[in-house]
Amino acid sequence: MDKRLAPFALRFRSVSVRLAIWYTLATAATLSCLFAAGYQLLERHLIHGLDLLTTAQFEQVKSHLHLEDDKLDPAALEERLRKVTDHAAVLFYIDVHSPGRGTIFQSTNIRGRVIPDVKGERFFNSHVEGIGDVRVGEFILGPIDVNVATPLRTVHNVMEGYAEVCLALFGTMLVASGVIGYCLSQLALRPIRKISETANRIRSDNLSERIEVSEVRDEVSDLAHMLNQMFDRLEFSFNNIRHFAAEVSHELKTPLSLLRLLGEKMLLDGTASAAHQESIQVQLEELARLDQIVEELLFLSRVEARGVHFQMVEANPARFLHAFAQDAKVLAEHHQVRFAYTHDGEGPVQFDDKRMRQVLLNLLSNALHISPAGSHVTLRSMLADGKWVLRVEDEGPGLPADKHEQMFERFVRHQPQESGYKGSGLGLAICRSIVGLHKGRIFATHGPNDRGLHVVIEIPALAA
Repeated sequence: MDKRLAPFALRFRSVSVRLAIWYTLATAATLSCLFAAGYQLLERHLIHGLDLLTTAQFEQVKSHLHLEDDKLDPAALEERLRKVTDHAAVLFYIDVHSPGRGTIFQSTNIRGRVIPDVKGERFFNSHVEGIGDVRVGEFILGPIDVNVATPLRTVHNVMEGYAEVCLALFGTMLVASGVIGYCLSQLALRPIRKISETANRIRSDNLSERIEVSEVRDEVSDLAHMLNQMFDRLEFSFNNIRHFAAEVSHELKTPLSLLRLLGEKMLLDGTASAAHQESIQVQLEELARLDQIVEELLFLSRVEARGVHFQMVEANPARFLHAFAQDAKVLAEHHQVRFAYTHDGEGPVQFDDKRMRQVLLNLLSNALHISPAGSHVTLRSMLADGKWVLRVEDEGPGLPADKHEQMFERFVRHQPQESGYKGSGLGLAICRSIVGLHKGRIFATHGPNDRGLHVVIEIPALAA
C-alpha cells in the first residue's frame, strides 16, 4: 500500500468512521429514493394538471361546435371556433378532423402542422415539429375527433428546477449526515472507548482496577461486567502464581544451602576420592546456579508484588558510566572481547545506581557470551530530549526480529550452543522489571546488515 494512503486506511479501520460512512450511505440511499419518488409524483401531478386544462379547453370548444346541426360546414366551424382558439393560442393547439373528411379546423398557431395520434390512448405525450413536446388530449364527438395539445415546456422547466434543488439538497445532506453520523458514532462508542482505556491500564502489575459498569442495562454494560469477571479470574490466577513462586523459592533456599554446605564439608574433609571430588564440585556449581535462579525468582516475585523499593538518587550518568566501564573492560578482556563506551549530553538523572549496574552487567554478560573473540562490545549513552538512552551493541550472530520481544520473557534463552553459556533465562526479565520501575522501557533491535544485537534502554531524565 502507498505510504501516503496509510493514514486514510488506518482511519477507515476506525469503527466511528465506518459507522459514519454507513450512516451517510443509508441517508443517501433514503434521500435518493425519496427524491426519485417525489420526481415521479410531481411530474404525474403536473401532467394531470395539463390533462385537466386540455379537458377544460375541450369543453369550451365543444360548446361552440353545435353538433346538433346535420352538416359540418368548415366555414361555419371556422367562424364559431376561431375566436375561442385565438384567445387560448398561447396555451393550446387545437385540431378538429373527421376520419372521412380529414382536417376540418385547425387553430392558427398550428400553421399546417399535424398533431400525431396514438391509437387507444386518450391522453399522451407527443412531439410536433416546430412546437416541441406537447401533451395531447383526444376527444371523440360522434363523427369528429378533437385534439387539444398544450406545451410540456413548463413541466420540463419545473422538473429541471426540482432536479437542481434535489441535487443541492442531496449534496448538503451528504455532508451534514457525514458530520452527524460521525458525532453520533463518537457518542455511541464513548462507553466502548472508556472500556478500552481501562482495560489497557489493567496489566500484571495493576490487576485490581476494574471497568466502571453503568446503571443502564444494555450490551455495553454486559460487556463491561463480563470483562470484570474475566479480570477477577486473571487476578486470582496471577496472585496464585506469584504466591507459589515466592513460597517455593523461599522454601528451596534452606535445602539448597544445606546441600551446598554438605558438599563443601566433604571437599574440606579430603576423605573423598579424586573422582568423587570432581563430582561434588560439579554438584556445587549446579547448586550455585540453582540458588541464583531461586534468588532471581524471588526478586521477580517481589517486583510483581511491589515489594521492592529502589533508592532513587539524582546522579550524573557520566560519572556512573566511568565507574562501570572499569569493571566492564576487565570482564571483556577475560572473554577476549574489546569493550568501549561513549557518552554525550549533560544533566542529572534520577536512578538506583546499584540496580542500573545490575542491568548493564547482565546485558554486558549476555553480549560477551555470544560475541566472537576479537570482536567489539560497545556501550553508547546519550542524554537528550528529556531521555537517557543506553545502547549495548555487540557483533554476535544477532536474533530474528520476531524474537526481539520474546527474549525478555522468563526462561527464554537464545544463546548459541557452541557458546557453552548456561544462563537461567531470567536475566533479561529482571532487566525489564528494573527498567520498568525506573519508568523506562527496554527493547532490542538488530545491528547493521542484520548482524549483531542492540539492546536499548530509555529512562526519563530530570527536567532542566
